[in-house]
Amino acid sequence: MNRSIIKRKMQSVVVPLISGLVLILLTYGTGIGQTENFISKINGPTDYSESEVEEEELMGNRFLTFASVVRVNQIETTRTEFHGVDESAVHSPREARIFREAIEKAWPGARMTWAFSWLALQDERQNYQDLRELIVSYHKKYGDEITFIPGAYFSPMYNSREQTNRDLHEGLQMVSEMVGNGYRPLAVIGGFLSADNLRYLSEEEGIHVSQGTIWSQYAVDNGDGDGSIVYPYYPSTEHFNKPAQGEADFIDCVNLDGWTVDFLNARYPGARRIDGVNCGSRMGVGPIETVIRLGTEQGVRQMLATTASHFDKGFELNGFAWVTSIWELSLVEARKLWPGYQGRNGMEGLDIWLSEIRRRWPDAKAITHGEFGMLWREHFKSNDELDYRFVHRGSGICGSEPELEIRWFMNKDFRMATLRDWIAQTPEKVIDFTRYDLKAQEPGNPEPGKPIRNWSLMNRLNQKGTRPQDVPMEIEALYPEEQKMIKKRYPVLFEEGHPLNIK
Repeated sequence: MNRSIIKRKMQSVVVPLISGLVLILLTYGTGIGQTENFISKINGPTDYSESEVEEEELMGNRFLTFASVVRVNQIETTRTEFHGVDESAVHSPREARIFREAIEKAWPGARMTWAFSWLALQDERQNYQDLRELIVSYHKKYGDEITFIPGAYFSPMYNSREQTNRDLHEGLQMVSEMVGNGYRPLAVIGGFLSADNLRYLSEEEGIHVSQGTIWSQYAVDNGDGDGSIVYPYYPSTEHFNKPAQGEADFIDCVNLDGWTVDFLNARYPGARRIDGVNCGSRMGVGPIETVIRLGTEQGVRQMLATTASHFDKGFELNGFAWVTSIWELSLVEARKLWPGYQGRNGMEGLDIWLSEIRRRWPDAKAITHGEFGMLWREHFKSNDELDYRFVHRGSGICGSEPELEIRWFMNKDFRMATLRDWIAQTPEKVIDFTRYDLKAQEPGNPEPGKPIRNWSLMNRLNQKGTRPQDVPMEIEALYPEEQKMIKKRYPVLFEEGHPLNIK
């Protein structure tokens, strides 16, 4: 395989990962081309190890990207408005040290991404001044990325595109001034960002990586955005959830998911009450739905099962694998603010999860969002070669039924999911068929006081089952043109007797 090597100053680190469920992610790369030394864009001196090592490209590696959000209020919808509680009491250097030192202890050499909200960048109280100074020291010590988050995950729902662009411009300026020495992040954390905002980042800010979609989110928190593919893609100018179809609608900003989730549990909108437990549809490697809500033992089991779904069979079959998560800094002591957290902060589970990843996969890499996105961008020049495949069997925790097996197929043309009972060997049925060849359109700008919640991309058939048409069906029940689309990509699904045939 042709490989390009990026030389950089960094701490030598050997990292591991996990095993568990089966996830199949097939990616066929085209040529690799001339490697851009994008790491040099992280300007400013560093004092983390002077040993020079070679970091390989995307293919042949397992990756974990891990971020934390530093904010003042729970959901800062605009520069001046917020929803939820004031979290300033649990944002201090103490919480940051507990958090960052736990990561370094469990995974020496891991690099992570810190995203500051608008208010957290401007707050002049001593705890925020000290917190900003401390996290800048982590950039110098560990190589962490420091960036900006607009609108606390939900900027398009509350702000015009123009306002979000202004927030991005000025927020990134504040980050550069805070870090100093001409620093500029490679990525932003956005939660959801509209296509116009992603294009602005690429064309005006020179930033080509964004965590700008939250896969499968529906009826959760303050915004809905189901409809994208789960691994990186270049978004279309029509809709942030739609992969660009060609040069005419291409945005050169790699769009990343926010949290890796359990594919079975993700089928449901919001949450379900199962055996007295509130089982959130975003259960995966995030802390609230796992180690905080379920407790350390069961929560870590679910986190490992979700991680293993990507790092076991999927990596073997497809050449690279990726797990991602965001743990807000407030979670270190949010138990003081939320009685429902039952005194849990998830830190014990975080240590076990990261340590177990390292034990099982000693070659895995924990790098920043910007580094990962740029590695992907170096390998994939368009969406033409994308062919992500996943096979996942339930963990038996919450809504992840152990007898069920879900298969996902994701590419530039469509995403499709099938479901079956693998123990009873029932026939597979299609539960999601989202076409990307169809015209898509995002909502307009929200008016003040009138947020637009739903930014999902749903057309033919959606996994959440929220519309009358979202009824599982045999593949033969799809329109002939749709069957033709699927057969063009995956002819084996229609071959009688083939082990991958949809029966």
